[in-house]
Amino acid sequence: MPWTRGFIAVDWGTTNRRAYRIDPQGECTASFEDGLGMLSVAPGGFPAAAKAIRERLGDEPLLLAGMVGSARGWVEAPYVPCPAGLNELGAHLVWVEPGRIAIVPGMSILEGGHADVMRGEEIQMVGALAAGLIPPTAFVCHPGTHNKWVALEESRIASFRTVMTGEMFNHLRERGTLADMIGGEVAVDDAFRDGVARGLDGNALTAELFSVRARVLLGDLPRAEAASFTSGLLIGADLGVGIGLSRGAELILLGRPELTRLYAAAAAVAGHAAREIDGETAFLAGALALARTLP
Repeated sequence: MPWTRGFIAVDWGTTNRRAYRIDPQGECTASFEDGLGMLSVAPGGFPAAAKAIRERLGDEPLLLAGMVGSARGWVEAPYVPCPAGLNELGAHLVWVEPGRIAIVPGMSILEGGHADVMRGEEIQMVGALAAGLIPPTAFVCHPGTHNKWVALEESRIASFRTVMTGEMFNHLRERGTLADMIGGEVAVDDAFRDGVARGLDGNALTAELFSVRARVLLGDLPRAEAASFTSGLLIGADLGVGIGLSRGAELILLGRPELTRLYAAAAAVAGHAAREIDGETAFLAGALALARTLP
């Protein structure tokens, strides 16, 4: 079935998935999101999971991106080395079912002792470029479980750096000495901004994290503000990495709005201009751009 007649794009992550039906005009006409990420699919269960998506959105070709292409996913889609862009992704699609089911590869870097990988963010990057949401040469932050700082050059991903900010915050909330203190909601408030400023100072992050517990115990930090302060502390340290890599470029924040707003607020504390772009919009643009390269 020609992809120009419509297809289904799936952002299939570790714990969640989002699926979109795209019509011949490139418009999203139906979608759903659920918690059936890669880890929820039993061994050998991906064909049935793909069938269930089609039962909900129609019998269309499937373009799958994200962790579904990892070594623990359906079929591994090997990383494409950077620099790379839309053409390289299209050339290295892995076909589970020829002409009907394709998996988008991730991207990698291995040079001078620096090793890094991404899987899922790349389609948003090429989508934002294809849609003209960002210039061909830009510096992009993609907040998430593993935050990505990405340098784009001539409409290709030239290099990137991953920081485990989201994962660290989640682990701290779930277990350890801070778990009973930072389970509350994170707000962009004075506590958050104070945490950002502390993180930007560049002090030893592990020491600053223990200080959160001590300050709560000694009455210097209200327990209700501990989650916001800790989030700000981690994002501030993360932002310090990104600003150092940006070389003064405009900071573009690409991803889910609830995350990009936190980084935008942190950038303001650092006196750095930032612009937010919705990750879902970029994903759809990337999926459409890839599909248009297919027969």
